[in-house]
Amino acid sequence: MRNLIMVAFIDAVAEGQEFLRSDWPLHITLVRFDVRNDGDAARIAALAELPARQALGTVLAIGADDRFGRQGSVPVSLVGADPSLQALHETLVQAVEQVSGRVASPHHTRQNFRPHVSHRGDRRLNPGDAVVLDQISLVDMAPDGNRTIRRILELWELRR
Repeated sequence: MRNLIMVAFIDAVAEGQEFLRSDWPLHITLVRFDVRNDGDAARIAALAELPARQALGTVLAIGADDRFGRQGSVPVSLVGADPSLQALHETLVQAVEQVSGRVASPHHTRQNFRPHVSHRGDRRLNPGDAVVLDQISLVDMAPDGNRTIRRILELWELRR
């Protein structure tokens, strides 16, 4: 199985970039999932390209702080409801299902999708901030079987 994730990066990244599991750039998780093989990963990338490109340029409002995870241990900045972001999320979930992938946390999808940006130490977004979806990516959660790093497989960027 390949463990993958689709995210919208807030921090600037580059295709092929690797980073430690503990050192994620700021991002909004769109959907986390597993697929059977590299061919399924390539199919997901192909299915994701058009909706990702269509969502680029969407301006999102950052809302209140909250706490997620076990016993509220993860501080986050909520992302305001946005129809373009919701549509992107739902389209990506459908793409995963189309290739018989498995969504890692189905109880946090579709109508239960709560977009947010996890705080990373002092790095965070604040209520009232606005962010532009300018980088949407497919990330391998264990490239070459190494679960301690992440690798950006595909990156769709807003052309300026």
